[in-house]
Amino acid sequence: MRQILDFNENWWFIHADVDVSEARPGEGELVSLPHTWNALDGQKGDGTYDRGSYWYVKMLDKWEPSAKYSRLFLEIPAAGQQAKVFVNGEFVVSHEGGYSAFRADITEKCTEEFNTIAIWCSNEKCDAIYPQSADFTFYGGLYRGAHLICVPETHFELLHYGDLGIHAATEPASWDKEDFMLHIRTKICGVEKDNQVIYQIFDEDGKEVASAARPADSPDTSIPLYKPHRWDIKNSYQYTLKALIMRNNECLDEVELKFGVRTFCCDPGRGFLINGNCVPLRGVSRHQDKLYQGNALTKEDHIRDAELIEEIGANTVRLAHYQHAQEFYNECDKRGFVVWAEIPFISVMNEDPLAHENCITQLKELIYQNDHHPSICFWGISNEILIGGISEKLVENHRELNALAKKIDPYRLTTIAHVTMTPKDGPMHEITDVESYNHYFGWYGGDVSMYGDWFDNFHKKYPNKAIGMSEYGCEALNWHTSDPKQGDYTEEYQAYYHEEMIKQLFTRKYIWATHVWNMFDFGADARNEGGENGQNHKGLVTFDRKYKKDSFYAYKAWLSDEPFVHLCGKRYVDRVEDTTKVTVYSNLPEVELFVNGKSAGKLQAEDHFFHFEVPNVGESTLVAVAGEYKDESHIRKVDTFNEEYSLKESGAILNWFDITEPEGYYSLNDRLSDIMKSEEGKALFMGLMSKVAAGMSQGNEKND
Repeated sequence: MRQILDFNENWWFIHADVDVSEARPGEGELVSLPHTWNALDGQKGDGTYDRGSYWYVKMLDKWEPSAKYSRLFLEIPAAGQQAKVFVNGEFVVSHEGGYSAFRADITEKCTEEFNTIAIWCSNEKCDAIYPQSADFTFYGGLYRGAHLICVPETHFELLHYGDLGIHAATEPASWDKEDFMLHIRTKICGVEKDNQVIYQIFDEDGKEVASAARPADSPDTSIPLYKPHRWDIKNSYQYTLKALIMRNNECLDEVELKFGVRTFCCDPGRGFLINGNCVPLRGVSRHQDKLYQGNALTKEDHIRDAELIEEIGANTVRLAHYQHAQEFYNECDKRGFVVWAEIPFISVMNEDPLAHENCITQLKELIYQNDHHPSICFWGISNEILIGGISEKLVENHRELNALAKKIDPYRLTTIAHVTMTPKDGPMHEITDVESYNHYFGWYGGDVSMYGDWFDNFHKKYPNKAIGMSEYGCEALNWHTSDPKQGDYTEEYQAYYHEEMIKQLFTRKYIWATHVWNMFDFGADARNEGGENGQNHKGLVTFDRKYKKDSFYAYKAWLSDEPFVHLCGKRYVDRVEDTTKVTVYSNLPEVELFVNGKSAGKLQAEDHFFHFEVPNVGESTLVAVAGEYKDESHIRKVDTFNEEYSLKESGAILNWFDITEPEGYYSLNDRLSDIMKSEEGKALFMGLMSKVAAGMSQGNEKND
């Protein structure tokens, strides 16, 4: 049977684009994988992070083929953003796309006593590779490690879009709604006449519940599952499928995967249904990077991220804007998160036909590599693509991507994330099974009160379309105020914003999913705002995962069954007002607040947000009590506002529009309505919008 060997230690990273003949062990810096060269500069905030082409080099002892292990493959789970593999100076394979796995058959190349494995890796801009432009750092490097896979001549295919050589999908059986059929597809290399494939299905207790045997040259089979346990949000039950290639009584190769049995759909009026039950999807989006690590995360990092998402009580995760690591999909499977998985077709479309081919390849890799995960219910085909305008070709490309996704995987739904200015009608709404919008009313423009009316109007006009909320949020750092305002970057405004969002979105059951942007702050090196450069600070948790912002607990109060109480404003101690507002979040029905040991009253709140007003005199210890749970914070009366709480902002970026802030100019602290009062600001904004609108109109006319 196959062996999978760790291949992560003792790589030489050569921080130069040398000729392959000069890419030798002993040159450069000795590193271990996972590794990215942008771990530090990927969030410095001036848009000049290192986008180059560099080398990873490692020695491999001579490969000695045997009857048991006659083929040797190098597996790269991801290489940002493109890679080429060489063995002893000879080219083996290339890969375009920074987020999916690929493999190289290096059997015939490893003939020396000591073999040089050299991987050229690049995150330079390339017109033929997506993403082209986006609000996050495009990290370079071998940031998910590497493996060696040893297999016999007859083995499950390893070069088909990086998949496992086996696929499993379930659907309800025709004879009984409680029974299911498991459909299995395999690809096998080196098949001989006497080869068989044995399929075994085990439950979570390790008991075999079904099996089948087929000739190895028969790629497809179906196995009935009688009244199986369902995979569900509250009960993420998984079965294990083992497939063995047999010759007489000898096992030549074996693969194993987990799968789940469930049904799901989206109803335009009732939202998301799983196994026949209406379950509103309420959750977050996630980027895969972390402070001072970039996207070179460990398995423990992925688990920690999943634990934090589970703590908040979320039941869905949008994995933006690319394929994520297998470790994280596995965590979603185990924890019952419903996943939206997508490709990096984002912001702008490149007219280069090679770019479209890359888009197709990345979609195939996403689906083929991940279609066994029961958590994945949605394939996303693009995000905010109309930022770059619309064209007949763009619409045609989307239709092709959607058709491809449905052909490869007819069992899941397709979806799309629209940028806020996408018209409510037009050809982009007739492509995917369901759709969502990215809106930032109350941050980039408009007012936080606009969300409910916007969705009600959409739902009224298009009652047969399933609509969701794929992005919403606002930024917060360690800035504070007792009078929060849109654009001030304070933790208090972010908390207020999300209180309003929860009340408006969670009470509208027809919204099939809501995804906060974002669960974690993330690297966006082009950003220079908020007082801390190079990051998007819309996260509910800081980039280093060390601090949960108050808004984190607002969601926990609505979504989690774990009893708790949280006092907001722990980082906001010095306060000038004589009477101060104290906010408490809890999922328990009643909260009592104590100030220096004396009760300031009890409150009940159906919305889980408890707002007290207390006298601010001297130094006060605040204790919130809900049932058996307590939380403590401190405030102190001061005569003048502590300027350390106030953002002194310069050189900010307003959404996609670069508006700097020398004297007399606007910044992110200014609302769009204020900018529109200025003739210059209005001219700038309307000029940009007219270009987008013209492109949209042209596309609609062509597609009417």
